[in-house]
Amino acid sequence: MSNGPLIPYSTTLHVRDTCLCLHAQRAARALARRFDAALKPTGLTNQQFSLMMALNRPEPPSMGPVARLLAMDRTTLTAALKPLAARGWVTAEPDPKDKRGKRLSLTAAGAAALSSAVPIWKHVHGEIEAGMTGDPQVLRLGLLEVSA
Repeated sequence: MSNGPLIPYSTTLHVRDTCLCLHAQRAARALARRFDAALKPTGLTNQQFSLMMALNRPEPPSMGPVARLLAMDRTTLTAALKPLAARGWVTAEPDPKDKRGKRLSLTAAGAAALSSAVPIWKHVHGEIEAGMTGDPQVLRLGLLEVSA
């Protein structure tokens, strides 16, 4: 039998209204749902789009920089790459300079899939920014500041 909450409800309301982590998570989920729905015709999720965009470089990156950019550990990155590799969209080849490492690349089919998704991303991203009452650049800078 409970004697009532140990934490006052006013504290719950304060956390609900001020917690940066809660608000960032809610925004991330809402954005993910919106981009997932928009990108569905391309066969990509928003996470896959971001991952493939992170591979779109002049030289194939190794796992470390991609994992850091996406704020993932290597195990999570490896798991996220598997469905893309199964579709023939990405490859992980041994690093010629370090055989223990892998270099990640988009295949031609992966680049084509990503290319078909970019106009959709631009459109949805533009709609989101246009609908914001605040400056999107201020939000980006704030998010970068707390994610560094």
